[in-house]
Order: sequence, then structure tokens, then C-alpha cells
Amino acid sequence: MEISSTYSLDDQERIALLRDLVAIPSLSFQEAEAVKFLTGWMAERGFDARIDDIGNAVGTVGSGDRHIVLLGHIDTVPGEIPVRIEDGVLWGRGSVDAKGPLATFAAAAALAAPRLKLRVTVVGAVGEESIDSRGAEHVKSWPAPDFCLIGEPSGWDATCLGYRGTYSFSYELREAGRHTAGPGESVCEQAFAFWGAVLAEVERRNGDATGFNAYGPGLRGMWSESDGLYDVARLSCGLRLPPGVDIDELDATIRALAGNGTITVHGAQGGHRTDRKNPLTAPFNRAIRAEGGSPRNTVKLGSSDMGVVGPVWRCPIVAYGPGDASLDHTPEERIALDEYLTAVRVLAEVLVSL
Repeated sequence: MEISSTYSLDDQERIALLRDLVAIPSLSFQEAEAVKFLTGWMAERGFDARIDDIGNAVGTVGSGDRHIVLLGHIDTVPGEIPVRIEDGVLWGRGSVDAKGPLATFAAAAALAAPRLKLRVTVVGAVGEESIDSRGAEHVKSWPAPDFCLIGEPSGWDATCLGYRGTYSFSYELREAGRHTAGPGESVCEQAFAFWGAVLAEVERRNGDATGFNAYGPGLRGMWSESDGLYDVARLSCGLRLPPGVDIDELDATIRALAGNGTITVHGAQGGHRTDRKNPLTAPFNRAIRAEGGSPRNTVKLGSSDMGVVGPVWRCPIVAYGPGDASLDHTPEERIALDEYLTAVRVLAEVLVSL
């Protein structure tokens, strides 16, 4: 898995960072080796680097009164994809979501370091792909920085202004066993009726809203079993939430719809959106144009750590990173190296301009 000699020595170093980081498996709750690698890489390049109490990789470079946090995540979802470089494209789990953006953060901070007039803190957060986002939950207790970037794939020529929130829960109904010819609905039929009620509630709440501004329901799994005495039906469910949802009120509604079923909430996080006129947009637009691109602003239908730190820090915040987000969590996850290197240059210029 050699890096083409057509790249400059500096670019080869940046590609090696991405390749080596992607090559280290780092499922949620199993990130320690990758965290150690990234912390070591930053320390070797002059960062004040450490592993914090929750297990995040943290590295700070630069000086000055102003502070920007580059908050990426180092964990990935399951699914082994052999790491390889073919025709200028790096394949591997996490190459897009989100080790590509995280490597961009570290490489850009290192590139910009000699010209920085503010402090830049790179965070490789643990647990973003688990519902608790424990890495970002720990970081949000820091004093609010002046700016924040979230490491997610937006494409090198775009910034993401918002993510929806999430409400993840399971439903379980347990009843005494019954003959299939007997009266009444089975636990499975009642579970499907519950999900139908959830969909009806979502439709009511959405009205004419679509896309980012709408609730997005998802039935992620369903199981049933019987031991001869009791029948059990279970559903794994999730709702994507537009910004501004009262999660306590939503929770009460879901529990009421469940009737005799039991609701267990696995995680809840509000959505967050920033204004396209925030102070980070113009520096990105200039840097993207300087690389020959046409700047874009997007919003995403998924969730990210923007929803964890954004409402607490209340500072200018956008998400940025190379890669095609449609490849997230898929067997085809891969990133073009030229896009990655361009994103490093764009972000370095943004950091210097700030």
C-alpha cells in the first residue's frame, strides 16, 4: 500500500497520517490504539498533546487570546473494509466518517502552525457513533471557544450549517402466551400497531415540513420470541429531529402511544443549526475559491456532535471535512486523496485567516 511518488514529501506525510489512522480499527469503546497513534503524531509535530480523562485525543498548537476547537471523532461503525490505495483513492472503514475529516484537522493545524495567531485544539473524540457521544459530552464542559469546527464529511468545497437531532429508543411488549386461534391481537400485531401510531404522530407533527425541517422516523430492528409461557415483541426505533424539538414532550408522547409496552430511551440529542452569515463562512468561502472551487453551504439529515456542543458553547460553528457523505457506513467507503489534500490546504488558510 505505497503512496505514489508523484505527491510531494509533505503530501506523502499527510496521506500517511490518514492511511495509518484508517488502518487502526477503532470501533466505539475500542478507540485506545487509534487515540494513542494520533496523540503521538501531534506530539511529534509540536502540539501540546494528551489523552484526556474520557479517552479523547487532544492536541493544541498556536498561541493567542482566541481559541478554536476542531472537534472530530475517531471511532467508527463496524464493518471491515481492507485498507488500500488504488488510483488515488483510499479505501477503508472510517476514511469518510470521520477519520478523513479528523486527519484533515490535524494536518491542517500542523501546516498552519508557523502562521497561527490563535490557539487551535484538535480533538479526536471517542464514542460519537454510539448514542451517548461520550467524547463530545466530556468536551462540552470546557470553557466555550471563540469558534468550533465539527469534523464530518461536507466535501472539500462546502461547509455544513446544521444537523438534525436524534431520539433513539426501544419498545418491548411482554404478555402471557396465547393460542394463535384465540381472540385478541398478538404481541407482534400490537407492536406493529404502536409503530403505526408513531408514524401517524410524525406525519401530524411534520405537516408540510420536509427534509431537514421534518422528523425522520426509522424502524431499525424487530424481534419476537416465546418461551411457552410468555410472548415478547421488541422494536428498535429512532427519530431524527429538526432543531427546536422539546424532547421531554416528545418522550411523554411516545410513552403514551406505547400503552402497555415499555419504552427504553438509549439516547436523545437536539438538532442544531447556525446562520450562513456566521463569522466562519467568509474565511471558508475565500479559501475554497482560492483552490478553484465554488463554495456551498449544506445541512444534513443525520446527527453529529454539533448537537452536543453547539447549544452549550453558542459560538460560531460549522462542520467541515473532505469526503462523500453518501458513502458513510457503507461497504464502499473511500476517499479521494486529492480531495483530502485540498481540504487540508483550505482549512489551513481558514485557521491562519482567523
